[in-house]
Amino acid sequence: MSAQTTTGSKEAETSPSRLIDARIKELSDWRGETLARVRRLIREVDPEAVEEWKWRGVPVWSHGGILCTGETYKAVVKLTFANGAALDDPSRLFNSSLEGNTRRAIDIHKGDAIDEVALKALIRAAVALNVSKRAAARPVHSKK
Repeated sequence: MSAQTTTGSKEAETSPSRLIDARIKELSDWRGETLARVRRLIREVDPEAVEEWKWRGVPVWSHGGILCTGETYKAVVKLTFANGAALDDPSRLFNSSLEGNTRRAIDIHKGDAIDEVALKALIRAAVALNVSKRAAARPVHSKK
């Protein structure tokens, strides 16, 4: 996940993974369960995903750029895919932030079923997009 730190150090206590653990525990309701489930799915799809903690308390998963964020609100857990508009969504998981040209989100409400197969496919597509963008951005060096 994230860079390892020395056990017991201040950095280890505030590592992004530990902060996400603490958020899940702090929520102690369906939102925490949902965030934990989404996190597990992301890790299953992409064990190399890096967990980050940004913008004063938003869990973020990245691989070659941001894959998605996991924001929690009173009535919804919102998964915002940074480049969601560029992803195929045949299962129509995206149900929020549909008007923009870049990001797309999935609002998960209490009691909503999560289509794990479709969500995993979306995560895989986000990883592939980020990796391909990164590869395309690398300068090509010719051999002389």
